[in-house]
Amino acid sequence: MSILGYHFIRISVLYFVVGVLLGLYMSMTYNFSFTGVHAHVNLLGWTSMTLAGILYVLFPKAGQSILGKIHFILHNIGLLVMMIALFTLVQTGNEALGPVIGIGGITLIIGVILFAINIFKNVVPGNLQKG
Repeated sequence: MSILGYHFIRISVLYFVVGVLLGLYMSMTYNFSFTGVHAHVNLLGWTSMTLAGILYVLFPKAGQSILGKIHFILHNIGLLVMMIALFTLVQTGNEALGPVIGIGGITLIIGVILFAINIFKNVVPGNLQKG
């Protein structure tokens, strides 16, 4: 069994809570300046990480691979850096945070590319979790 998939799913729920709370804040204050943060947290945090976690549970070989572990680390670091910097940029207007957003985004993209390689390499019919 791959424990990595469960870690992805559990952390994705935290992103879901943050995304929903941010959406609630925006709707209550009529301040929709954080729409980009809200969308990215929900898509890259909640949805993408949940789906990756499900794949890693269904295909344990992918979840046990070094590619899966690196994907987990890069996805979480990149998303956190990117979202905190974007939130702060929107809040303060400090454009010096632009490169930090870029670094977070590139880190996340590298993680996603490794995920794609891992899927093509390890998600094959014979590797499906049984039972």
